[in-house]
Amino acid sequence: MVNELLENAEAHIPEGYDPTLFKIRHSAAHIMAQAVVERFPDAKPTIGPPIEDRFYYDFEMSSPPNEDDLMWIEDRMRSIIKGRHPFEVREVTLEEARSLFSDNPYKIELIEELTAENGTSSLTVYQHDSFVDLCRGPHIPHSGYIKPNGIKLLSIAGAYWRGDAKQTQLIRIYGTAWKNRTQLDAFLERIEQAKARDHRVIGKKLELFMFSEKVGPGLPLWLPAGATLRETLVNFLRDEQLRRGYETIYTPHIGHLDLYKTSGHYPYYSESQFPAMETHEMDGYLLKPMNCPHHILIYSHKRRSYRDLPVKLAEFGQVYRYEQTGELGGLTRVRGFTVDDAHIFCTHDQVEEEIRDAIDLALQVLSTLDFKDFSVQLSLRDPQNHDKYTGTEDEWDAAEDAMRKVVQEMDLDVHEELGEAAFYGPKVDFKVRDALGRQWQLGTVQLDYNLPERFDLWYTGADDKHHRPAMIHRAPFGSLERFIGVLIEHCAGAFPFWLAPEQIRVMSISDRFIDYTKEIHRLIRQQGLRTTVDVRNEKIGYKIREAELYKIPYMVILGGQEVEQNTLSIRARSGDDLGSMPLDSFLELIEKERVPDMG
Repeated sequence: MVNELLENAEAHIPEGYDPTLFKIRHSAAHIMAQAVVERFPDAKPTIGPPIEDRFYYDFEMSSPPNEDDLMWIEDRMRSIIKGRHPFEVREVTLEEARSLFSDNPYKIELIEELTAENGTSSLTVYQHDSFVDLCRGPHIPHSGYIKPNGIKLLSIAGAYWRGDAKQTQLIRIYGTAWKNRTQLDAFLERIEQAKARDHRVIGKKLELFMFSEKVGPGLPLWLPAGATLRETLVNFLRDEQLRRGYETIYTPHIGHLDLYKTSGHYPYYSESQFPAMETHEMDGYLLKPMNCPHHILIYSHKRRSYRDLPVKLAEFGQVYRYEQTGELGGLTRVRGFTVDDAHIFCTHDQVEEEIRDAIDLALQVLSTLDFKDFSVQLSLRDPQNHDKYTGTEDEWDAAEDAMRKVVQEMDLDVHEELGEAAFYGPKVDFKVRDALGRQWQLGTVQLDYNLPERFDLWYTGADDKHHRPAMIHRAPFGSLERFIGVLIEHCAGAFPFWLAPEQIRVMSISDRFIDYTKEIHRLIRQQGLRTTVDVRNEKIGYKIREAELYKIPYMVILGGQEVEQNTLSIRARSGDDLGSMPLDSFLELIEKERVPDMG
């Protein structure tokens, strides 16, 4: 019986997760919970899972642990590890489980929920030393499998029970565990690098964006340099969309609740939508949570023939989602964001070609921005949960078959994930690993046979009859805010020349050369380059260091020799001295960098 329980537990390890590390971190979470309860006897453990490269456990506590408490907990974890306590699994009845956790309402809630969902009257618990936890596993055989010098507590954060702001606020303690000290040290080094690359830190240093409590959390304000970066990305994609036959549209920031009920987005996203406006004139209006229904209305505003299709409508559309305060994080998790949304309305015969083109565009975006390490996920419906999706079985089968065929023909290294589809259709998601190995969900391509049905969309076919179009949702950036946040960290703020908000800084060595410096700045600016001039009465070394801190690709340094010879002294962001050259030679040098390298 025990062997069967252990075998069942192994099935819960996520695909792609190192099984040993998963079990080490899961067990370390239990060991940490034991130490916390010993330090704080009134603490109530809730849940404690392993996540990508660490683990956490949430507790109800009267006050959060301080630094001394964390040191004590970590030391106590090491002593528990050295005790080599077995992790023993046993099956318990519903009544036994209630008795074991009678003083913990969170465990009782989970017990009732699990037994109701699974239709079972028994659960599993794991025990090591004196600590017993409701758990499905898996775990290591005994605590000694963890290396005492392979663990580290990382941070404390707030978290709501079940992620619901209406529920109790809990204390979350994060930790990490590795197979040995070498792996731990490498991870901690990556953490330090991540801090240096944190887009919130770089964004402030380079004056790209800001947040203000007077505006509200999760609502970024773009400063001039950040706005330039953003617009350059938008123009890059807009130009490519134009070449691929897209038409630009604009839609309002609000819409009536009935629109989202028709689309089916409400109630699927009801918990993350801003509440409806409740004034006598605006009753029932929402801040726009998505662009799809608006684009559908534009498609349907006039008759369409098969000769008109595909119709490709594109918008950099601002949308709003009410993310929980504890989940907000710089640009990567915000409440107001821009989606590089496009919706392609096409015949069913055109579906595969249009999916292929949309995927190709997403790949081109990643290549141009130098994101080389990414995975492609084909997100499918959960066949065991029909209530989660809209549409018929035949529509879903056809949509999934079409998506699968295209990615196979494009020879993409794709893994399939059940239960991750949108409620209206399957999708291809692009998950990017940045320079520090962290994974981010960015672009997406989605096939939808359901919304055209819900909105009664049609076109006139060659047979002069009405036919239902297919609909493709695509967003190569995804959220523009998240994409920029990831991009900042990926290149540590050192953007390629074509994308840099400030491309060239022209600076004078002393006041005697101000006129020449301003004239060179004017001539460079006339070439459509983003340049600034620095003629402050400061030492040239100070000016250069400041320009390097702002990660400006090129510095033009002008003094007596340059004035006499009518040349420029050029210094690259890397610190390389490129020597002196005429202005025309410098412009020729940077000409290829002025446009994105499309590969």
